[in-house]
Amino acid sequence: MSSSFSFRTCFAVAVLVASAQVVVAQAPVAQAPAARPATWEFRATSGGLVPIGSQRAAIKRADYSAAQLSWLARPALAITGTLGWARSRDLAATNDPRLDVFTYDVGAEARTSQWFAGKAVTFTPFVGAGAGARSYNYRSLDVDATHNLAAYGAAGGELGMGRVGVRLEVRDYTSGFKPLAGGGTSERRNDVVIMAGLRLRKGA
Repeated sequence: MSSSFSFRTCFAVAVLVASAQVVVAQAPVAQAPAARPATWEFRATSGGLVPIGSQRAAIKRADYSAAQLSWLARPALAITGTLGWARSRDLAATNDPRLDVFTYDVGAEARTSQWFAGKAVTFTPFVGAGAGARSYNYRSLDVDATHNLAAYGAAGGELGMGRVGVRLEVRDYTSGFKPLAGGGTSERRNDVVIMAGLRLRKGA
């Protein structure tokens, strides 16, 4: 084997290696897929139902409990379903019988950007609106429950600490109200629901 052949061979190998290094350096680096934002939130809340106006003469102010499930369509928009239960009394009936008030609805929440993003504790204000139904049912009397349409507007905020948060929400409900016994026409009534609770978030 001649020395000129060996030189040309070594030179060709060096050129190929250098070219391969340039191609590798210029090739796009595969990026790790970005983590998807959390998509589901569950909240267990408690608070109170406060009758307003003529509703104050019909039902008693009551303790209120609710379960909420939210789907985050995007970081600034959530769809929230709520099932609530208030333990009230019928003030217009003899002996003020116990009255269960059930509320079930679905609504949308518009959320602002997190305050103090990147800190250990964040704060997120929100406003919302939704619609559903309201039912009144005597706990121990043999009287049929009444069912009414309901709508609400809401405002509140949430302190976040990772996947856990503490949330305060105030809702102003407008609903129909049928006489609980004896029949009659339905009227429009108002009450306010105040809720505070713990939020658990499921991430991707």
